[in-house]
Amino acid sequence: MPAQVDARGDGPVSRPPPPSRVPSYMQFAPRHAIESFENLVALANHQERLKGARKIIWRDRGEPAVELEDLWECLEHATRGGMRAGTVAFTLRAGLNVILATLRFGKEPKETRYALIRHAIFGKDSFRFAAMLGSFVALYKFTLNAIPILVPQPSEPPPSPFDESDDESEPTTPDPITLSQKRVRFSLSAHAQEVWVRKRTHRWHAALAGALAGSLAVMFEKRSRRIAIAQQLFVRGLQGSYNAFTSKSGFHIPHGEALLFCICCTQIVHALFCRPDTLARSYEIWLSNASGASRQAIKMVRDMNSNSTFNVQDIDKILQRSDVIPANRTALLAARALASGDPPDFGLYPPCNAIHPWVESCLSVPIPRLMTVFKWAFPIYGALHFLPMLLFKRNAFLSRPIHMLGKAGFGTIRSSAFLAAFVASFQSWVCLKHYIYEVLSSQKTFRLPKSIINFFISKYSYALGGFLGALSLFIEERRRRGELAMYALPKALESAWLTARGKGWVFRTGSAGEALLTAVAMGMVMCIYQNDPQHLSGLVRRILYQFIGPN
Repeated sequence: MPAQVDARGDGPVSRPPPPSRVPSYMQFAPRHAIESFENLVALANHQERLKGARKIIWRDRGEPAVELEDLWECLEHATRGGMRAGTVAFTLRAGLNVILATLRFGKEPKETRYALIRHAIFGKDSFRFAAMLGSFVALYKFTLNAIPILVPQPSEPPPSPFDESDDESEPTTPDPITLSQKRVRFSLSAHAQEVWVRKRTHRWHAALAGALAGSLAVMFEKRSRRIAIAQQLFVRGLQGSYNAFTSKSGFHIPHGEALLFCICCTQIVHALFCRPDTLARSYEIWLSNASGASRQAIKMVRDMNSNSTFNVQDIDKILQRSDVIPANRTALLAARALASGDPPDFGLYPPCNAIHPWVESCLSVPIPRLMTVFKWAFPIYGALHFLPMLLFKRNAFLSRPIHMLGKAGFGTIRSSAFLAAFVASFQSWVCLKHYIYEVLSSQKTFRLPKSIINFFISKYSYALGGFLGALSLFIEERRRRGELAMYALPKALESAWLTARGKGWVFRTGSAGEALLTAVAMGMVMCIYQNDPQHLSGLVRRILYQFIGPN
């Protein structure tokens, strides 16, 4: 076929390229590509389900506050929160009971171990604890969110002595510089609370909700545990209120945590030797064991403080000890003969030979007592320093094991030295005050008033020894001083209250005392948590956030 030429005869005509089109048939991806895509989808769905399950147990940081419009939404929100809190509380309490039960396996027959584990999981303690926390969260959430609906308030709440006045005047657009300065005091878990704080919630809403929920929820626990729970919550409320007040007013007491600890130890030591019935039985036994003195010597001191006499049988039991040296045996036999005479002569204070029968000189007591208490306290504080590191700082421990072990070891040494110094200094004071009394009584040229001299053999001199011994708190790390003060404060307050009630200085609360104290405590705690969470301790703030959230 001849080639086509154009009309001018210049040459053959070039055809345009054929048009490209999409094939009409379907193209399939390779099978392995489809399977990979399906695996990715399945993995994404699995991650979403894990995330949803994780929220039931652990609340993510930065969760915003929930906006509720009516009472039905408040009830639904409170019910979900209460069920979640009760489930988590039951799991935690049952897990702790199982751990404690497994530690007793060596003392229990094999046929009773299954029943022991079953009781640890499904015993009344687990259900009581779950009911207490679950009911508290549900009641608090409902009351806190329902009050603004039932009792509408003006847009601007009344001023509070704890409020910040400058940066909160415009809650919608706070000053970024001021806000950044304030955020330095927040941890990540407390950062979510800023949304709720900026909404200008009235403080009495949180206080009323906390008091109502706390007073009712604590009734689910055993009566023997209610007072301990109420005491711990009360001191945490005092701590948060004090921090909020000092932050606003600028008032600050140098070494306030050490001063508070010294005051608490003054009351506790006075109660140990004068009113042991005002201390918990387990705590009284622990203090007696930590002192290193025999039970008979402590009983002699208590009897002398109460009625200026002692039981001769206590000296007989001390003489039966194998570590009594001959010189002290002779002195104790002489004291026993005087106390058994007619009329009996018990002396003005218990003999030092009964307090430390293994050594004659009082000057030889402090150093051996220091080493004995240090070795006794080392495993106790070792567990308190190492176990939290392994449980809550696992990643840091795995990344820097040598550093973390050294830090925990050094903390154990400091804590053990603190308790050892406390006991050794107090026991030295017991002997020293007797020596001071003898020296002042024998003075002829310069004599102090009789009341001052007699103070060194009075029952109040033991309280002064507690104050002086508590100064060993400065051996401890600074961040632990406040926690130790918070540990001693409820025990000192309970002892002081029972002592004052015995003298008729305060009223009796009856069966409603625990609920009343819990109401006051949770009113303070939740008022601070909902508005100024940075003023609570980090542990309390994190626990409340996990159970309650922003609102």
